[in-house]
This record gives sequence, structure tokens and C-alpha cells, in this order.
Amino acid sequence: MAGSKFVYVTFIRTTPEKLWSALTTPEFIKQYWFDMVHDTEWKVGSPWKMLFPDGRIADAGEIAEFDPPRRLGIKWRNEWRPDLKAEGWSRCVMELEPADGVVKLTVTHAIEVENSKLIEAVSGGWPKILSNLKSLLETGTVAISQK
Repeated sequence: MAGSKFVYVTFIRTTPEKLWSALTTPEFIKQYWFDMVHDTEWKVGSPWKMLFPDGRIADAGEIAEFDPPRRLGIKWRNEWRPDLKAEGWSRCVMELEPADGVVKLTVTHAIEVENSKLIEAVSGGWPKILSNLKSLLETGTVAISQK
């Protein structure tokens, strides 16, 4: 394989519609994404940016795929760490599949850079974010609070 890739699969006891809403509703996203704001119109071609709580841009890009409640794709570049920004554009795809009373969520974050520092960084963040998402949807509280 050319490049680097991180894949995370989890099963969440919810409906595809509720999970889709959790992935695309800014107020809900803030609850499991450590107060980060996702700013976009959630349409293909729309600019997308993720903001730190203080308003600085963490990541930016555009909505590449939007197929509710099945598939969301984001063209993604880190904006706050020069070494990660220099690697260029990555792609994050979230796929939702109903599976016997739960929803299988597969997140694939990939870039065409071998041994990518960006993929190394997101591979530490995605498990925390997705654990919080699963916990919030299933129990009403996040698993990991902000430090």
C-alpha cells in the first residue's frame, strides 16, 4: 500500500439515523470531541474546519462525500502543527452499517505519505473520540473527559 492508513471499527447500540446525527450536529460533536467545533454546511463541496475551543483552526478541508445515514467523507489537513500540515491532504471516511440492533461504524483516515506523522497523531486521537461517541450514545455520558 502506498501511503499510511488508520482504520477503527466500533459497534454502537443505536440507529443509523441517531449515529449520523451525532456525527453531523455541531452541538453534539462538541460533547464527545473535547469541545472542538466542526464548522461546515454538511454538503458535498462545503468548506469544513475544526476549531479549538479558543477559536484557532485545528484542521480544515471540505466535505467530499455526504450520503446520510451511510457515508461521510472529509478532505482533511492539519492546520496547527507545521510538520503535519506539510504532509498535505488526507481523507477521512466514516461508514455506517446496520448490524443486528447496532450500527457498525468504520472510520478510515488515510494519506498518500509513507510513515505519516498525521496518521500517527490521529491513531491516538480517534480511539478516544470514538469511545466517547459510543459511550455518549449508549449511556448519556462520555468515557474520557478533557484533561
